[in-house]
Amino acid sequence: MALNLTVDIDKDSGFCFGVVYAIDMAEEILEEDGYLYCLGDIVHNDEEVTRLKAKGLRIIDHAALPNLSNEKVLIRAHGEAPETYRIALQNNITLIDASCPVVLKLQNRIKTSFDQKEKILIFGKHGHAEVIGLQGQTNNEALVFQDISELDQVELPSSFTLYSQTTKSVDKFYAIKDELIKRGYEVKANDTICRQVSNRYEDLGAFAKQYDKIVFVSGKKSSNGKVLFEVCQNANPASYFISDPAELDASVFAENDRIGICGATSTPMWLMKDVKATLEAL
Repeated sequence: MALNLTVDIDKDSGFCFGVVYAIDMAEEILEEDGYLYCLGDIVHNDEEVTRLKAKGLRIIDHAALPNLSNEKVLIRAHGEAPETYRIALQNNITLIDASCPVVLKLQNRIKTSFDQKEKILIFGKHGHAEVIGLQGQTNNEALVFQDISELDQVELPSSFTLYSQTTKSVDKFYAIKDELIKRGYEVKANDTICRQVSNRYEDLGAFAKQYDKIVFVSGKKSSNGKVLFEVCQNANPASYFISDPAELDASVFAENDRIGICGATSTPMWLMKDVKATLEAL
């Protein structure tokens, strides 16, 4: 028996401009040259990476970069540390720099702070590509933490400058700032969170409340996906996280349910459309 589901895709979901810019650049070069190296996954979405690999995108890691020479290498939206540019110069590698302008601005601000001998704390995910690039601006001296509890056992300087990875929660950033001030530290806080991402929180919460069920589509590696899925869950507990239409569980849907589909800033629209088609066929 058909479930007769009504399915809508959130019009504000899908790639942010930084990701669109990187993918457009990659596709242009792939069309001309037939292949292109990319340092790390171009986007935290396996399905989109697979699509681009089929067009000739070759994903390499930092360990492989020094072994290349006289090639083109794409830097994705997350940005890179200074070391990457140094290796490229040495090896005559042409860098196709698709670093997001919001990330580049943050890198510059952190470098200026570091050059002015400020102590730097970065609220961000350990090992995240963007965070590695940010730490690189400080000769890896900045202290990175993803939860304030990590700072409980750390001896912090009496005054420091606080920055944030661009895709973190604005509310959490300010809560951390207030807590650190309460603990007696002198905190110079720089809110460097991308507003294209943070504005989505409010809109997404409003979207999620309108439906019986929410299907949130995102790559499992996406930090932004985790944050936005939490927003959906808080607004509508009947929210389900999937990375691929094959992960849909038909048993959670009831006849005539109204379903909302949304995703992370790294989720391609074509994938959300595939999910919609799969749901409509149930």
